[in-house]
Amino acid sequence: MTTFVLIHGAYQGGWIWKPTGEALRDKGHRVLTPTLDGCGERREQVRPGITTESQAEEISGLLFHEDLKDVVLVGTSTGGMVMARAAERARERVARLVFADALALRDGEALPDIVKRPTAVSTELTTGQTREDFENRLFKDFDPALRAWAVERCSMHPIGPMTLPVRLERFWDLPWETSVVWCKQSPNPPLAHQRRAAETLRARWHELDTGHYPMLSEPAALARLIAEG
Repeated sequence: MTTFVLIHGAYQGGWIWKPTGEALRDKGHRVLTPTLDGCGERREQVRPGITTESQAEEISGLLFHEDLKDVVLVGTSTGGMVMARAAERARERVARLVFADALALRDGEALPDIVKRPTAVSTELTTGQTREDFENRLFKDFDPALRAWAVERCSMHPIGPMTLPVRLERFWDLPWETSVVWCKQSPNPPLAHQRRAAETLRARWHELDTGHYPMLSEPAALARLIAEG
């Protein structure tokens, strides 16, 4: 049995991993899908000061308090940023990393350096997409029932992780067992960005012919890649 901690991306919560988590649990694995601070069902807690680093502290704290060892961390989209910082903070507890169509920023880089979001809607504390954008662009290829289920659960994201540079003092200098899953129908994160991560980390490279939400569109295939590395 392997312990997997699946870290969601922007506008999401742990809910987005439901189909993929179930596929991994069916194979006998332990799967945790925490919702990050200020996201999903925790969106009412949004406040100034939430950053990639503070969200990563929650993940590294989870590993400590649950006394988890030999953990496989999986990050998707902006969850890749949180995963990298959490792994840096809890190196002794992490066995492997999976970047699932995820951002892999260098120290001092910020999300807008890599991804442009022309349809973003922002407030003082949050940023996100409109319901229409989720329905007609981000989730447009989903089965109608799945699309409705996902849209109802999407939420605004704390603005700090989406705008501020990340702090990764040691991550890129440490050895990691890593895999990168590129979703061929997803324009972001860009292919060049994901290739850079794979080459720098000497990671295994996988491809899925799907969009940016493989945990919903191809949960069985993604679960297999996550489990096999």
